[in-house]
Formats: sequence, structure tokens, C-alpha cells
Amino acid sequence: MNAPKEGICMAYESVNPYDGKTVRTFSELTNAQLEKKIATAAACYETWKKTPYAKRAVIVARAGELMRANVDKFARLATIEMGKLINESRGEVSFSANILAYYAKNAERFLAPVKLNPTHGEAYVESSPIGVIFCVEPWNFPYYQLARVAGPQLMAGNILMVKHASCVPQCAIEFEKLWIEAGAPKGLYTNLLISHEQSDQVIDDPRIKGVALTGSLAAGQSVSARAGKNLKVSSMELGGSDAFIVLEDADLEKTIPWAVWGRMYNNGQTCCAAKRFVVVDEIADQFLAKFKAALEALKPGDPMDEKTTHGPLSTEAALLQLVKQVELAVTNGARIVLGGKRLNRTGSFMERTILTDVTPENPAFRDEFFGPVAMFFRVKDEAAAIALANDSDFGLGGSVFTKDVERGKRVATQVETGMMFINNIDWSDAELPFGGIKDSGYGRELGNMGIQTFVNKKLVRTHDMPAPLV
Repeated sequence: MNAPKEGICMAYESVNPYDGKTVRTFSELTNAQLEKKIATAAACYETWKKTPYAKRAVIVARAGELMRANVDKFARLATIEMGKLINESRGEVSFSANILAYYAKNAERFLAPVKLNPTHGEAYVESSPIGVIFCVEPWNFPYYQLARVAGPQLMAGNILMVKHASCVPQCAIEFEKLWIEAGAPKGLYTNLLISHEQSDQVIDDPRIKGVALTGSLAAGQSVSARAGKNLKVSSMELGGSDAFIVLEDADLEKTIPWAVWGRMYNNGQTCCAAKRFVVVDEIADQFLAKFKAALEALKPGDPMDEKTTHGPLSTEAALLQLVKQVELAVTNGARIVLGGKRLNRTGSFMERTILTDVTPENPAFRDEFFGPVAMFFRVKDEAAAIALANDSDFGLGGSVFTKDVERGKRVATQVETGMMFINNIDWSDAELPFGGIKDSGYGRELGNMGIQTFVNKKLVRTHDMPAPLV
């Protein structure tokens, strides 16, 4: 994505985007401190990999219980550090707790030996951990992004070292404390306040066995290349520009609220948000009028106030970058239907914005707007909608709205993404695999698939037979 989630924060400091005030700053680790933490994590692995699932589950489940018992404490930090609406912060904390509970309950079943049926003898595939995993995580979901790697990987027997985004250090530190309070052995989960150069050192370190990143396309290209050079398994979630397809038979009374939620949830800063609204011409004018009115009705304000429905962007830098993207889009022929500028108030607020007339020659056509900016496209019919949805470098998610569910399934099958939703954009279930294709990255998190990436699939075969003659 062109509005990078991880790279946009540079120093480890909490700056409240609602009022621009610096809350706290933190120092990066020295190389000596980093080395000590890696050594501790590597030592922890030697015992954790031998720890039975049941004992691992006690700690992981306990961490989930502690999150649930302290929802307001965790939520408040997220809202202060990156501007998430307080009710959405509470929802994120609860969902993170659900993920930890889910893997505590299901990991052993997911990783149970799989019996095979060779022509002769017996065989099975067993799953075992591979070691210390290094994760680079973004600010837009400061707990959920951590939980969806911690739950499966710790239950699998791996160890985690995490470089969180530098603008949510308090969230990162609090999540590390969570594991200590849950009874985790020293080194099981380690938060790293380190530079990008030190991140490269960690990836190069032979004690690190896998790398996971959620962030910008540029960050993914850099980190995956370095992991590949070191022959280390990796997973990359690199954002998207999801199509929100509205067919002529859609129920707009149900569709418009999803359109608003899909674009504005998390202040528009979500990888799998609805970003390209692709509407069949027959109802395009009606949809646009209703969508515009619904966005205009949102109320900007303090994200700690439950009545606020439009919060700030995560940082001033994120806001300035988004404004620049909109200006570039307009310079290249896009038309502003709504908004287009920063709000005239204190804080990093962007106007709710709708762009139309975005042609394939416009840089915005292939861009990702990481904030409350929607691109609106009118198309002739279903086939044209599918073609436009697929005309993207990204392939994370997408949605289609129609009264005919079978028609929706037909469209979903033809859209080139990792996830498709029919008459909803409800991806928040621990059971559902999350991930994409093309420039949206590779690998899956959550569900059964989310625990499989960083485990060794070992074939074991028994067959009582004489060796072949040489």
C-alpha cells in the first residue's frame, strides 16, 4: 500500500493524533541489549518446544482472559496512540482475546499427526515447531495484529520476537506485559524497540527461523527479500484496494450501512477496507447520493467520546500523505464529490472524501488510500464490475452485494482475491483464514491455516521390506 502502516511512524513515541500532544517517548535497544534478548528467546525455545499442548494452552488462554478482564485499559491505550474510536478499540481487544482462546482450544487438533495411505507400509505427517519467529507488525490494529501471530505460533511451540510500529509503543509494551502476567517463561514473547537496521540484523541472525510482516508493499518487498536470502520461511500481508461491488438488484437499505462501515471502520485505516466502490449503472446515481449523505452525517470529534463517529488518522504524517494522494488524483483528472482536504480543526483529521472519474491512467487507480477516501466507479453490468475489480495490483479482499446469493457466489468465484464477502464484510472471526494474493502478499493467518506456516511437516514412514538391489 502507498500509505504504509508500519513505515509511517519513525521514532518510538506516543503522540495523541486527536490533539497532537506527545504522551511518551522511548529509547531504542542497544545492540548489546538486542543480543541478550535474542539469546534469551533462543534458550526459551529449547524448553518451550517440549512443553505439552495442555501446558502451553494454560498460558495462552490465561493471556486471553486477562485481555478480556482489562478491556478498557488496553482499549484506552490504542485510542490515545493511534486515534481508534473507543468502542472500536474495545472491540479489537475482545476479538484479540477470542483469538487467543481459540488457539488455546484448537491448536493441538490442528497440528495432530495426519495419517497417510501409501501403497505399502504405514506413514503419517507430524507437525513440529521450527524456532524463534520474528514479526514486524503495524499500528492500525495494535493488539489484533499481535494476537493473530501470538495465539497460533506460541501454541505451535514457537517463540515470538516482535518489532511493533513505532507510534504505538505503549500498546506493544502492554501486550508483552500481558504474557508475563499470564505466566509465560522468560523469552517466550519479546517486544523489540529497534531500528530498521536492527531489524535486518534480526532477520540475518541464524537463531531466527521465520519472518512474518504486515505492512506496506515496499516493506514487504524488502523484508521478504532478506528472509529469502537467508532461506527463512516468511508470510507477508501487504494491504489491498478492495472492490465493493454493488449489483443492480442490491438492497441499498442494507448495502449503504456496509459501504459506510467498510470505508470508515478504523477511521478508514484497514487493509481489507472497502476502497473501490464499483456500482452497476442502473443504480449508481442512487447509491452515490445515499452514500454521500451517510458519510456527511458522521460526527468528527474526540475518539474517547462514544458519540464520535469520525476520528483522526493515526499520525500527522499519515494525514499529510493522504491529502497529497488526493491532490495528485485530482491533478490527474479525478473529480471530488465530497471532502478532499484535512478538516479545519486541531488533530490529524481528514474530511470524508469521495473521488469519481478516476481513469486507469490516474495514479490513484492503482493506489491504496489508507484513510477515509473512497473511489467511486460506475460500470455497465456484472461482467464489467468483475473486470474492474480484477484490474488491480492488489488482491486481499472484496465484497459483492446482491439479493441473489447464488449470483453473489458466482461473482465471488471470479474476483481474484484471497477473501470475498457476499452482502457483508465480516472478516472478524478467529476461524476464518485471512490473507491475499498478488501485491497483497502471501500466506494466511487465523483459522487452521494460520497455525501451519511456521511448523515443520515431517513425513514418518514405516515399511518392513528389503532394500532394493543395487
